Amino acid sequence: MIRFLLPALFALLFILESLFVELLPAELFNSDRILVPHFLMAGILFLTAYLSPKHGILYGIIFGLLFDVIYTEIIGIYLFLFPFIAYLTANMMRILQTNILIVSILSLLGIALLEAGVYELMLLIKITDLDFSTYVKIRLVPTLILNLAFIILLLSIKKTVRKCCRQT
Repeated sequence: MIRFLLPALFALLFILESLFVELLPAELFNSDRILVPHFLMAGILFLTAYLSPKHGILYGIIFGLLFDVIYTEIIGIYLFLFPFIAYLTANMMRILQTNILIVSILSLLGIALLEAGVYELMLLIKITDLDFSTYVKIRLVPTLILNLAFIILLLSIKKTVRKCCRQT
């Protein structure tokens, strides 16, 4: 039963991203900002840092392909970026300490790298025409704030679970 817990958790994160976009549209806040949840990427980076780099890269490949097939018109953007960022995070974790602050910062940097990579590829193939400063103001900063809130929520859940497990 425990073998299926991790894939089920990542499937839940995958579904939660699309539910978040559907249930909390940006118009709700009367703003032209674009909020992009990358809960799955944050989960993959936490998996890479705390459990196993091999599993993080493998989940990056699987869910990157799934993400490309379901959400994008170009196969390969997320298929390449998810495992690549997990690989970079794994190599950074060899150098840095594995504590909550470092993993959170690396997760935000990974999400920023993912966003920048997708933006640059979309700019390269002429799907978007936003200049970089507008992109940073409208999409990158709100996305990082949203995902920072998710990471803080994830960390608070982790601490709560840890406290409950110690008390029993």
